[in-house]
Amino acid sequence: MMDWSKLISSQRFGKEGVARDERERRSDFQRDYDRLIFSAAFRRMQNKTQVFPLPGSVFVHNRLTHSLEVASVGRSLGTDVADLLIDRHGEQMRPYLQQFAPIVSAACLAHDMGNPPFGHSGESAIRTYFTEAEGEALRHFFTEQQWQDLAHFDGNANTFRLLTHQFAGQRKGGFVMTYSTLASIVKYPFSSTLAGRKSKFGFFADEQASYERIANSLGIPCLERSQGGGVRYARHPLVYLVEAADDICYEVMDIEDAFKLRILSFEETQDLFMAFFDEETQAKMKAAYPDDKDRGDRIVYYRTCVIGALERACVNVFVEHEREILNGTFAGSLIDHIPPREREAYKRCSRLAVERIYKAQVVTDIELAGYHIIYTLLGLIVDAVLHPDRAYSQLLLGQASAQYALGEGTEAERIFHVVDYLTGMTDVFALDLYRKINGHQLPTV
Repeated sequence: MMDWSKLISSQRFGKEGVARDERERRSDFQRDYDRLIFSAAFRRMQNKTQVFPLPGSVFVHNRLTHSLEVASVGRSLGTDVADLLIDRHGEQMRPYLQQFAPIVSAACLAHDMGNPPFGHSGESAIRTYFTEAEGEALRHFFTEQQWQDLAHFDGNANTFRLLTHQFAGQRKGGFVMTYSTLASIVKYPFSSTLAGRKSKFGFFADEQASYERIANSLGIPCLERSQGGGVRYARHPLVYLVEAADDICYEVMDIEDAFKLRILSFEETQDLFMAFFDEETQAKMKAAYPDDKDRGDRIVYYRTCVIGALERACVNVFVEHEREILNGTFAGSLIDHIPPREREAYKRCSRLAVERIYKAQVVTDIELAGYHIIYTLLGLIVDAVLHPDRAYSQLLLGQASAQYALGEGTEAERIFHVVDYLTGMTDVFALDLYRKINGHQLPTV
């Protein structure tokens, strides 16, 4: 069984053995949160698509606003779970359990930082380039595990790389985060070679040793080690709270955004949110915001009630199943185990999102454009790093920041640097570079 006293560690990746500055009044986990908030990679998420195109006259969520909301819900989950577990385990565990909230909120803040421009269509473009097109001819440059990393490319694994990889000019250990925060981000703690048909895994081959070092230090058990070198670990228990915060926010907030964009009517949205509650609670909610109130404000209030209900339900599930979670035997997500009424209402939102929101033309249009932009840029820049002496290659590589070191290393390393460069772009930067390359836009003075 995993032990909370080992799972909560302020050891910093890249600064192992370095004494803590005694003048620092913040906890190490609060410092993680602040370090992320002030980073350029975090700021860039304000210009990365969540689901809907970046805002015009109606403001909807981008990756940054989504991450801030997830961090807020994650902090509540961590606080409430810790309070209940302190009651269970006694005051001697308070120093460890009271760190749940800052760890979970920091992990939530970082959970999408490795996603490429244009959301899931950007991920799909990278995978497709290496498995179904000209990129497949590059396979001989890679080990089997490295190739599977690209064939299954996933923003979750890329987040762990972003936070731990030493890019050119950076200090050792990337963001120098605590072990507990880093482990709480890894939602799928296994190698790409063990991902099967799903494009979900937790770390690239180049960062596997880093994850193993963290997991072994925290007492997270290794569940599988394949002949090909892949590994599978149990989850850090706080991953379940990070996952729940994300599940709650994206599902509920996508519904609200769809209402704002008039993809869903007021009646449809109200019915979806009211389904989470019994008749007595529904009556109280409607009385608090009667028909003469603004419809937008009413939906915001209902959404707040839904998030609160889901948060409380997930807290109860975590506390009830603490032993299984610490044993690494808990199956599924916290949302999968909430009471039937809330679970069915959540599934109803999920089904409608797939049928009506994610297939809305405004969404599929940005996916089509984003896919083509990322696919095209990837092909051109990979060709440039493999043939750097060409005049055009030099012009193209000159566009990239020196931190990505596109011209350094083996062929495999240079190609991974290209992926680092692409995933660090914002939607607008990627679009502007695409237009310049294709001659659709000339610079202005």
